[in-house]
Amino acid sequence: EILRCLVGSEMCIRDSTGRKEQGTMAEELNLLQKKILSDGVIKPGNVLKVDSFLNHQIDVPFISELGKEFKKLFFGKKVDKILTIEASGIGIACLTAIYFGVPVVFAKKSAGSNMDADVYATEVKSFTHNKVNHVVVSKKYLNEGEHILIMDDFLANGCAVEGLMDLVSQAGGIVEGVGICIEKGFQGGGNALRSKGVDVKSLAIIEKMDAATGTISFR
Repeated sequence: EILRCLVGSEMCIRDSTGRKEQGTMAEELNLLQKKILSDGVIKPGNVLKVDSFLNHQIDVPFISELGKEFKKLFFGKKVDKILTIEASGIGIACLTAIYFGVPVVFAKKSAGSNMDADVYATEVKSFTHNKVNHVVVSKKYLNEGEHILIMDDFLANGCAVEGLMDLVSQAGGIVEGVGICIEKGFQGGGNALRSKGVDVKSLAIIEKMDAATGTISFR
């Protein structure tokens, strides 16, 4: 299978190993962009499946390398905790937290019988599942004055990040930044957050993708 990618205004075509077959690139692809081309699958409806390495089966050594990149991107930021949402963001959050030396807190989409009654709560619409989730975090794990790095595997319309930011705000914490593995730039969530002054850093930003042709255009 061949996936085509557009970087800048030029096209490159790579086979399943990530080797360039023809054309030229305006710039070098980074680690995650190469992995998307070699292992990602584009589905109709602007769905990119990366469950072979990121959010179902986790390629731990590879995701650990992404964690190192996030440490570099947010170097100099004060980070007390990393906040994500279950379940797909947990892997990248944990492997990034190793390099920051901080705990990970993940917002739960349902309050089970063993969940504390005293929680911060918000509503988050899921693009993938087209439904609204009630998300909660125990008040024991988000505290006033804490500096929080928010992380997730995907950023589409920005609803999940907005929900996590709301939880931090309720706790009186400070959002230091947002780290995203794959941003769907064509859905505008990242741009909307940046326009509000949020420090969003994404390892791969997709401008457009086409399931029929297998073409991905990176920003």
